[in-house]
Amino acid sequence: MALVAALLETRSAILTLRRAMPRGGAAVASCRTTGSLERLLTSRLVEAVVTAPKMTTQPAMVQLMTRFPGIPLLIFAPFRPDDAAMILECHRSGCAVAVEGVDDAVLGDMISRVSLSAERQKAMLEAPRVLRLSESLQRRVFEYLLSNVGQPERTGNVARRFQVSREHLSRQFGAGGAPNLKRVIDLTRIACAAQLLANPGYSTSIVARILNFASSSHLSDTARRVAGVSAANLPVIGPRGVLAAFVKGKSRSRA
Repeated sequence: MALVAALLETRSAILTLRRAMPRGGAAVASCRTTGSLERLLTSRLVEAVVTAPKMTTQPAMVQLMTRFPGIPLLIFAPFRPDDAAMILECHRSGCAVAVEGVDDAVLGDMISRVSLSAERQKAMLEAPRVLRLSESLQRRVFEYLLSNVGQPERTGNVARRFQVSREHLSRQFGAGGAPNLKRVIDLTRIACAAQLLANPGYSTSIVARILNFASSSHLSDTARRVAGVSAANLPVIGPRGVLAAFVKGKSRSRA
């Protein structure tokens, strides 16, 4: 399961964050130090980091943000009227800002909108059309797979989630010229790998471990099958490039 990492100053802020997250969505992992945050970033799939404004100026946190610029950052604190300059600076640096005590009810939605999954969905916006996923079941399954890339989904598990038989799912998903389900599972996971590897703090071996590939070689082999490039070149083409290469000629081949 993907996580939202929290490096906050008060227990009340952490509790508010936990209450705000939608049921069944990303869990909240509270970190006490930048060191524990770094360990989390390099071992689990982190959708976003929520922190206090003071933390963003600490040298260790600045270094961490430099190494993981692609991981969305949201500032959450009870801002005072004289914090306007700080809020403006946060916006300028690309950080989303939520005010504790004001935005509590919409905090979970704000995180969802800036999360790694949301960015991936934007990058893959054209996927249903170019993959010929025209039916409701096809599109719902694709949306589910795109948001659940932390481990390879088995066809049977997906079928149970959507309350259909494995045979029916496989047949319906590949109808109308769409790629087969297993290939699309690989596509969504490689798109996420491309996202992560764009961060200097992630190596191929770390990303392979986070996404539950058997090894970095397994990740590279899958990248070649899906997008025609090695894992090392995934950041160059990004998720959109992965999709384009997949559509161009990799959507059915297993070679």
